[in-house]
Amino acid sequence: MPGLNLRVTAIDLPPIMAAHAWAARYDGRHGPAIDLCQAVPGYAPHPDLLAHAAVAASDPAMAKYGPIAGDLALRSAYAGTLSGVSPDQVAITAGCNQAFFVTLLTIASAGDSILLPTPWFWNHQQSCDMLGITPRPLPCDAEHGFVPSVMDAERLIDSTTRAIVLISPNNPTGAVSPPETIAAFAALCRDRGIWLILDETYRDFLPAGQDRAHALFDDPNWDGHIIGLYSFSKAYCVPGFRLGAVTTSPAMVGHLTKALDSLHICPNRVAQSAVAWGIRALSDWRTANRDLINERANHLRQAFASVPEWPVASLGAYFAYVRHPYRGTSSAAVAEHLTAELGAICLPGSAFGPGQEDFVRVAFANAGAAALDELAGRLRKELTLRCVA
Repeated sequence: MPGLNLRVTAIDLPPIMAAHAWAARYDGRHGPAIDLCQAVPGYAPHPDLLAHAAVAASDPAMAKYGPIAGDLALRSAYAGTLSGVSPDQVAITAGCNQAFFVTLLTIASAGDSILLPTPWFWNHQQSCDMLGITPRPLPCDAEHGFVPSVMDAERLIDSTTRAIVLISPNNPTGAVSPPETIAAFAALCRDRGIWLILDETYRDFLPAGQDRAHALFDDPNWDGHIIGLYSFSKAYCVPGFRLGAVTTSPAMVGHLTKALDSLHICPNRVAQSAVAWGIRALSDWRTANRDLINERANHLRQAFASVPEWPVASLGAYFAYVRHPYRGTSSAAVAEHLTAELGAICLPGSAFGPGQEDFVRVAFANAGAAALDELAGRLRKELTLRCVA
């Protein structure tokens, strides 16, 4: 076989693929499998959104190339949801993963580094590895709600550092960084001449009572040091549409289009048309879905209260980060057992960076109350059987 790129071949396969392989061994003895491994909405897109997409798909104009950075209708609609952002500060991408990849490709070179709070999202780490950029862990712990420390970050910055990445609400922990923490990170990045990359894929699912994630875009000079990332997949239940966004300076948008032209030439135009309509038309529906996800989070906490051996270390948006009771056992072994033996498909903490062996991630957005109760019941049964054994 001819040679391969070692930066790619050295990377592990995506953990969701491993979870699906474990799930294939589950024999159904406890009932249907409960899929808690991937962050997917547990309800369908709004029927009017799909109807709009169908109409757009029948328009011959939608089959032509569009602007590399996205159609103006979606850029304008999305900019309108953010105070202090204009359409020329928005680039539309094929999902938030692509948004992160092209941002990283644009701001850093091989040999540079970025700070990633741990536990981190594995695609962020893998993108760094493929590009030869060092992901430097910024440790977060349960005692501080898995919210990163600005003082810790300041100590880790060196001459190679090009950016600090925050995800809020977080994947995998669900933790929400307070607005003042996000503002402090933005100030640190401004003062040190590096970028703050703020991934807000789950911004539409903030806790009840918090209607604004931060006020960064109120600063008229925000685009000199802040890059915002977003996904339309969760709020509009369209992960298959593959739409994300980058908010940054017009000059940076120009640089991003160089990379995007080599990757997608233009985003999916039918999907863009439907989501641009949905941003303006489906506000009440999105609010109801946020309430539904928050209800599921509350129900998960109540269900796990009946299994104190499995404490919920952090909970929010789509995720619960749960401490497993089997000290000294790898999180991969625990997740494999839960998946293959109990039919509770989840991911190991080790998928999310160093120091995470005590945890598993439960993605509960697509699980209703009955499924969460069933999950807690299977965990209780497992503990009972192990005690008997």
